[in-house]
Amino acid sequence: MEPNNPPIQGPVFLIEVEKISPNPQQPRRDFDETALKELAASIREFGILQPIVVTKIEQETEAGTQIQYQLIAGERRWRAAQLIGLERVPAIIRSANLAKDRLELAIIENVQRENLNPIEAARAYARLQDEFGLTQREISVRLGKSRESVANTIRLLSLPTAVQDAIAKHQMSESQGRLLLTVADPRQQQVLFEDLLRSAMSVRELRSRIQSVQSAARPVIDGVGAPVDMELIGMQKELESALGAPVKVERSGATGKLIITFYSQEELRGILEKLKGPTPGENLPPSPPLSF
Repeated sequence: MEPNNPPIQGPVFLIEVEKISPNPQQPRRDFDETALKELAASIREFGILQPIVVTKIEQETEAGTQIQYQLIAGERRWRAAQLIGLERVPAIIRSANLAKDRLELAIIENVQRENLNPIEAARAYARLQDEFGLTQREISVRLGKSRESVANTIRLLSLPTAVQDAIAKHQMSESQGRLLLTVADPRQQQVLFEDLLRSAMSVRELRSRIQSVQSAARPVIDGVGAPVDMELIGMQKELESALGAPVKVERSGATGKLIITFYSQEELRGILEKLKGPTPGENLPPSPPLSF
């Protein structure tokens, strides 16, 4: 049985399994055989509790109009039904004549059921963007997600194939993948990736490792060829500790700029709250002062 099913919308028909074909636009590619057999056993006992979603394909032949159906969502249920020899499956018929419409509907159905892993989602969003000309904002509106969420997911496709595979297999999280994107040196990125898989680092631990690596990689802060400014490094570390986020201090003479890195909208809000401090009237212990 599949969790997180949205309410059934539209009439349900019993359609012959043999008349249904997979959707070539289906964004989901990971079908675990063991899980499929478990689903088949559940269907044998309880039936298909949530209808699949299909679109009708009409083809003109010499004998007349031939009707076939193409899957939009529910390929696991359809495959499991085949495993146990079901002749018909319950289905909702949706209108989707264009390849873009079929891809869009398949993504929406899978996103609603949380069926796509982050890499499958990233590839699907990228197809909507590159092949069908949708902007990230248009994609976010159609899927009910924020534009930042869509953009961050697409960025995962910039990672090496091995890292993408690890995310798809749930060996590491999407957040950890985005952290690795901040490492510019491919060799160092590979070392961190291997350490991550070997030691099962948390997001916080990985962020700390990356900060250490990046700090060690920039021995010059106060200008090219200038000696290391240990006081500036100390203040940078204090800021990172106080804000709970990577901080970079760049100084040119008496002036400079402060760069704070965040990895999600929620993290940005958390940084903002720390910068604002406690609301007037709140009886909170004072934060330790920063040494400037």
